[in-house]
Amino acid sequence: MKRTSWSAGLHVTADGTGVVAHAGSAALRLLSDRTGLTAELSKAMARRAFIPGHDRGRVLTDVAVMLADGGEAIADIDVLRHQSQVLGPVASPATVWRALDETTAARLKKIQSARARVRRNVWAQLGLRGGIPSSKAAGADLGSTVVLDVDATVVVAHSEKEKAAPTFKRTFGFHPLGVWCDNTSEFLAARLRPGNAGSNTAADHIEVLTEAISQIPAACRKRILVRSDGAGASHQLLDWLDRQGRVRGRRVEYSVGFAITEKIREAIAQIPARVWAPALDADGGIRDGGDIAELTGLLDLTGWPEGMRLIVRRERPHPGAQLSLFEEADGWRYQAFATNTATGQLAFLEARHRAHARVEDRIRHAKDTGLGRFPSRDFAINQAWLMLAQIAADLTAWARMLAFTGDAEVLAACEPKALRYRFLHVPARLVHGARRRWLRIPETWPWAPAIVAVFANIAAIPKPA
Repeated sequence: MKRTSWSAGLHVTADGTGVVAHAGSAALRLLSDRTGLTAELSKAMARRAFIPGHDRGRVLTDVAVMLADGGEAIADIDVLRHQSQVLGPVASPATVWRALDETTAARLKKIQSARARVRRNVWAQLGLRGGIPSSKAAGADLGSTVVLDVDATVVVAHSEKEKAAPTFKRTFGFHPLGVWCDNTSEFLAARLRPGNAGSNTAADHIEVLTEAISQIPAACRKRILVRSDGAGASHQLLDWLDRQGRVRGRRVEYSVGFAITEKIREAIAQIPARVWAPALDADGGIRDGGDIAELTGLLDLTGWPEGMRLIVRRERPHPGAQLSLFEEADGWRYQAFATNTATGQLAFLEARHRAHARVEDRIRHAKDTGLGRFPSRDFAINQAWLMLAQIAADLTAWARMLAFTGDAEVLAACEPKALRYRFLHVPARLVHGARRRWLRIPETWPWAPAIVAVFANIAAIPKPA
């Protein structure tokens, strides 16, 4: 049989009707409506004596859905416009540009407040389904503790954009700082910064963490853990976190990387060999070649917050690793972190801190959902775009927790690319009958039962009061 026989008699035309591409994206739009997000965004964008042709809350929601669906440019909104028979009127690219331009700093604050109200409703629904997912470390969960991971990343700009600047990685672009909730994978807060913004700027960290904590429903703020790499090890930030932990009814702990200074090296040299304890891996087992010890009593921590502890980990370096002169002397590689957690085994505290590395996956997913490319030369429009990237990440996270359950659980572990390939980009046929519209997923689609279950689960979400 000829290898090309499958294409015999195949002809392509552009006159198809009743066919819907990317049909799964309608589920995210429906989720936005059912959780009350669309209505809240409409209130946040409302202007006195101005009635737009396209409701601005709906426009912002559609852009967030477009980003979750894999769109990278404002012109990609035309993919949703193609689905007008299902979604109704969708704004044009020009209208999207106007909506982003109308999203001023004052409206961004209103949008943040709107997101917090919607999140309160979503977390209430999760509470009825067993509670907020627990963050995990060393094979154990952290219970009711809400874990906030803060980190910055570089976004390259390939053209001259307002406030784009050279970065520490010798590229050109922006250096946004964000906060993710490790329990739910939600993208809580972010700040768009020039490329030359400092990694350990305490004011920026305090600003995004303040916004992130305000996103957490008040009932869930009783136990909070803030994790960061070495960029968070500043007096100003740790003092601020210490004050947050003194708020009545709230306990805020931190776990931040700490630079290995000369004084720390001297303290490490004083640790007896018998003091080093084995480290734990991600599953709670003994980490081969890794040891833990505490340095708190060997250092003068005057000026740092009361109760701060310093813990160091050593491990044999992997081949090709670059070591300092101090590390080359004994063949160990050292990393330190500071925490105010008073109880718990050192090995568990270190494994809990190392779990901060999961934020790299959150950043990677966010860059695949709008964060990786800013569309405008105007800084204000790019700030609005960053906010919509956060909303897109939230919609995906809410879908995992509220909709990818039961028969749809097979989709819960999908990363953005796989989720689009299996669910969001599924084709369907729109059929009218019995005074209803039927969106028919192909019977032979491998994940068809799961997709039907997703729509049913979303439709079952009670609307906010």
